[in-house]
Amino acid sequence: MAMERGELIYKIYRALTYGLSPLIQLHLRWRKFRGLEHPLRWRERLGLPSLSRPPGPLFWFHAVSLGEGMCAIPVIKSCIERRPDVTVLMTTTTKSAFEVIKHQLPNNVIYQFSPVDTPGAIDAFLRYWKPSAIMLMESELWPNLIIGAAKNRIALALLNARISAKSYDSWSQPLVNSLTSLMLSKFLLILPLSTTQAIRFQLLQCPPFVINFCGDLKYAVGNIDTNEEDQRALKELQVQLMDRKVWMASSIHKGEEKGLSEEETSEVCLSYNHGSSVCLSGKGNGRGVSRMT
Repeated sequence: MAMERGELIYKIYRALTYGLSPLIQLHLRWRKFRGLEHPLRWRERLGLPSLSRPPGPLFWFHAVSLGEGMCAIPVIKSCIERRPDVTVLMTTTTKSAFEVIKHQLPNNVIYQFSPVDTPGAIDAFLRYWKPSAIMLMESELWPNLIIGAAKNRIALALLNARISAKSYDSWSQPLVNSLTSLMLSKFLLILPLSTTQAIRFQLLQCPPFVINFCGDLKYAVGNIDTNEEDQRALKELQVQLMDRKVWMASSIHKGEEKGLSEEETSEVCLSYNHGSSVCLSGKGNGRGVSRMT
């Protein structure tokens, strides 16, 4: 009964996302105009490839942003080492992640922007790339992607899996819970980053036999390769902040910095999700805002 209800809710979701597809495409064009999407490769978000697919099996790794993408890199390198016959496709959602991760990946990895979760984009993406397995990072639960992959008999794994308390409340709502259970039933492997996260997945009716543990993949990320200019800038910043108290807020969104200037620190460094960083100078007055990148 629960699965049938989940299938029904998915059909409603698929119909809604199909109907909203033209508006979503307009939204992507607006984001490109504002510089939030890649000016040349934004159509990849509609499932349209910009590179050719090599013959043979292909594994698809997907992460939404920079932090999740960096966690995937050690797994990708291990995958290439153990299965040199497999082509690896990596996708991320944000442009800021693209600018960093493209320099960290092995040369033979194909890098694309991820498709939006509309039937047209997902179907086109899966039809072209034909992945043998899909590895999603952390909390990327998208109904059209997951159900579409399962219908095409593509193996699914969720690595470094986590669900925030807010997302857990959303996914466990009465009208959504059956869809959540349906999606989680399609995974062959889920690796939560903690016991608490494992419990949340089980409470969402994830099959217990697919849950395993490997620890937090963020600890497997090594040193990030940086060019000489970036290394010089980092050293200069270290010198500037050597004798100051620093309060760092990383990967925040616009508006979340309000009130941080009132902290009793000499420097408040903010790193935004879209890739820019600023430094608020001054003790408690918020004056002297300087852009770092």
